[in-house]
Amino acid sequence: MPFAFTRPACLALGLAALLATSANAESAACGGDLASFLQGVKTEAVTIGIPAAAADKALAGAVIDQKVLSRDRAQGVFRQTFLEFSQRTVSQGRLDIGRQKMKQYADVFARAEKEFGVPAGVIAAFWAMETDFGAVQGDFNTRNALVTLAHDCRRPELFRPQLIALIQMVQHGDLDPATNTGAWAGEIGQVQMLPKDIIAHGVDGDGDGHINVKTSAPDAILTAASFIKSLGFRAGQPWIQEVEVPESLPWEKSGLGNEIPASEWFRLGVKPRDGNTTFGSLPAALILPQGRKGPAFLTYPNFSIYLEWNKSFIYTTSAAYFATRLSGAPAYAKGNPEQGLSVEEMKVLQTKLDGVGHDVGDIDGILGSGTRIAVQKAQQRLGMPADGWPTPALLNAL
Repeated sequence: MPFAFTRPACLALGLAALLATSANAESAACGGDLASFLQGVKTEAVTIGIPAAAADKALAGAVIDQKVLSRDRAQGVFRQTFLEFSQRTVSQGRLDIGRQKMKQYADVFARAEKEFGVPAGVIAAFWAMETDFGAVQGDFNTRNALVTLAHDCRRPELFRPQLIALIQMVQHGDLDPATNTGAWAGEIGQVQMLPKDIIAHGVDGDGDGHINVKTSAPDAILTAASFIKSLGFRAGQPWIQEVEVPESLPWEKSGLGNEIPASEWFRLGVKPRDGNTTFGSLPAALILPQGRKGPAFLTYPNFSIYLEWNKSFIYTTSAAYFATRLSGAPAYAKGNPEQGLSVEEMKVLQTKLDGVGHDVGDIDGILGSGTRIAVQKAQQRLGMPADGWPTPALLNAL
């Protein structure tokens, strides 16, 4: 059923109520008897002005979905390298479809950039990465997924407000709780957004008086643009830029969180492949996903919206790179990265780093942000190029 946001005044009041009660959700009850839990959710919904009948309709027949819990407990992690993951996701086929979609909906993308300042490539890349342009949107019942995650006591403060928002969507006739499907964590539609975000940022892109992010590409495109703007996207500024790096640099200055003016990187010999140094005054971080001998990029303030969308360094870098390709940039230079470590070797490295006082988080064989920082510090201490890429040489030196 389409998300028919035809009552703007009611929605504004509902959103205000949601925001006002979000703090209460942090201490919301979870677990226990499902019927009692659902009664508590209904009571909360009625308290903020949602009719009891709407809550009853939304929650009737709700069940705990064990498949959702299984997915939540075993979330996939990126064990692939940047080269492996980005080449798989930023395929020629996806690029071709993305460019075709950008041409097909050129007017909609132009409106997105005019109204929200978000370029077509940025939106289209997320559209591709999330659902293959709407082809794969998920088959989990959205209501049951959110009931399951709100009832579960692992992260109820995140999901109970989303369940309340879903009830509001049902109240306004914007969602059929029995049939609406999406991702296991409750995201809906072609760019996979949660109910609260759809309410807050939904845009009627096709002019039919409804907001349907599942089946309407214009609605999905403009709603995504509105959401991306809300994350802090700055119109007219880059997000990521491929660069060439010299043989020698103060590699310890590289990595996310180590921003200096882009002009300073240029002065040190870092060269944009596209030759554009217009944004030299912006703060920029030099990221080296597979070390100084692999692909290299400068990230600008707009890169932060990718980290808000997804915390994985590999995913965000790939999505940002994808957006540059759709915006006209050539394929990156692969370089010749040094050999990395296997999962078991990474666990050994993490154990060694942890043993000398570095905070690597879990000993899981994953090159996460904590491990990258620890690797960089260890490299610097050992007099090795501190590019944050773990190699057999580093493992042997510890």
